[in-house]
Amino acid sequence: MTPISAKSGLPDSVGRRTRRVDLAARLKGRVRSLRTQLERREALLEAIREANATVDPKKVAGWLVHRARTWIPCPCWAVVARDMKGDLTVIADEGLTANVMPSLWVAAQWVMRHGSELLSGDLAKDSSKSGATGSAIAFPLVCRNRPIGVLVGLDPMPSAALPALSASLSLALRSILEAPAIALDNALSLQRAEAVSVTDDLTGLYNSRYLNLVLRREAKRASRSGRPLSLLFLDLDGFKQVNDTYGHLAGSKALVEASAIIRGSARETDVAARFGGDEFSVVLPDTGCEGALSVAERIRERIGACVFLASDGLSVHLTASIGVATLPDVAASAEELIRAADVAMYRVKDAGKDGICIAQEAPAF
Repeated sequence: MTPISAKSGLPDSVGRRTRRVDLAARLKGRVRSLRTQLERREALLEAIREANATVDPKKVAGWLVHRARTWIPCPCWAVVARDMKGDLTVIADEGLTANVMPSLWVAAQWVMRHGSELLSGDLAKDSSKSGATGSAIAFPLVCRNRPIGVLVGLDPMPSAALPALSASLSLALRSILEAPAIALDNALSLQRAEAVSVTDDLTGLYNSRYLNLVLRREAKRASRSGRPLSLLFLDLDGFKQVNDTYGHLAGSKALVEASAIIRGSARETDVAARFGGDEFSVVLPDTGCEGALSVAERIRERIGACVFLASDGLSVHLTASIGVATLPDVAASAEELIRAADVAMYRVKDAGKDGICIAQEAPAF
């Protein structure tokens, strides 16, 4: 007969499997081996070497997450840092699930606010935020005397005791994390700088410089693969009257609202850009004329249905003239594609505006 556990009422073999050691106990059991790992000179050299082997923030954070799992066995590890908008976001993770997300944000926000490590045996008791559960161990990633991110380890199960690190072990961890923190900050700064260089300041869409780069790249790829490439060229009808009537600030706001419609009407794989003034472009990779026409019609309808500047108590209506050109149907290069779409757009303008024209075909209204 299989022995029964008096405490659980389960067979002893099952009871042993289900009684998992909590985070505090695992950390306590790993202190000696963790100190051996972290205090080796080779560990610091590895951190410096691996962290600086790439300028991709995801790869820097990914290495750190993977290494953290060898230090302290947690079901979930994640690196959190600020995105382009300044909001905290997950850069890399292993084992992250939806049920521990509230705990992740509680731990990350606390560390970013206080700039010091967090050790919690029960987040439900230690935090006033609803949804936070389990135990956590989190460390600030410090660069230039400020936290630029957080390394968070989570266990959905609360610990019977408070997870603890000695002062010497905490110091060793901070020393190891210094190089990855600097590398991550540099990688994120480079990413932001690159994003700014290809982004239109007003609308947040890509700028004409990036549009040209994407078009050349996609045109070469389309020529090699034999897949189609389409381009939309769009002009806002009546936009000059908005500036003349309500001023340039109102005009700028209308451009921002139109940009949101264009971006929201395009697909995930499309590239929306502000070409200049009130002219916009959308690059549609792997898309023939029929697919491009569908996107163009969606944009035209949504702009026509929108009440612009409503939040300012105004009721402004705009329409769009859109030219559609497809490679290789009407063009053999990126430059020819832009020219064909531009000409098609002006054919709509000449025919009365608020419509779509496919390059080398009659306007379709």
